[in-house]
Amino acid sequence: MQLSAYLDRIGWSGALRPDLDTLTALMRAHLAAVPFENLDQQLGRAVATDAAHAYDKIVVRRRGGWCFEVNTLLEWALREIGFSVAPLSGHVGRSAETPALTDNHKCLRVDLDAGAFLVDVGYGGSQLAPLPLTAGSTLQAPYALHISETGDGFWRLTDDAHGNVSSFDFLPEPVPADRFEGASHTLQSDPGSPFVRNLTAQRRLADRHLILRGKVLKTVTAEATEDTLLHDADDLVACLRETFALDMPEAATLWPRIEARHAELFPIQA
Repeated sequence: MQLSAYLDRIGWSGALRPDLDTLTALMRAHLAAVPFENLDQQLGRAVATDAAHAYDKIVVRRRGGWCFEVNTLLEWALREIGFSVAPLSGHVGRSAETPALTDNHKCLRVDLDAGAFLVDVGYGGSQLAPLPLTAGSTLQAPYALHISETGDGFWRLTDDAHGNVSSFDFLPEPVPADRFEGASHTLQSDPGSPFVRNLTAQRRLADRHLILRGKVLKTVTAEATEDTLLHDADDLVACLRETFALDMPEAATLWPRIEARHAELFPIQA
């Protein structure tokens, strides 16, 4: 594992200092170059949670990954540069009615002289820059982001773009590196898992968020959200290659399942 190869993968040529400006620029470069995607899970290929796996997949094979991969790779790179970084356990779908811990999302805490920051390149792409680990709101267009305390010891990150709101809860204290192995196994093997049920690829650029779910490509900007419907397997392979820099011709085999899932979710549009 070579830091120089990772930096080449994300197109980085600047100086490296363990400060907020460098952290922000690294995060933006990583998001633009490395897509969030679950093609391996869709194709029935097992994925792991360790840094060596993430490095081989993302740097050597020029793929993307989900939170347990992309945030693990970024964590390793930041530590190599000299940042104080540690994993945090997130819980997507947690609420007062369903308070159980799921460990179904990995994010990062980076401690700087300026304080502690939440860093996450694995929640699809709503977060574009580090967020202070304090209650407050900020605009990272096209998303309005809000960090709040839930009242039971957890913190919550909420994102909102044009009324489309999502969130996850997390505890601000670091957890062991192997904390996510159980959740990773479940999310890639349970037939009810959203990562098993539908394909996704996402890429966060400075002014937009590109989101492919099934056969719908969504482009979210500060002005609007635009949907484009893919029509066949060739469209899918081309979209992955041209929009997400993923050369995956084998994804064509997923098209019948994608169409079936789309018809299930949108019966009127089927």
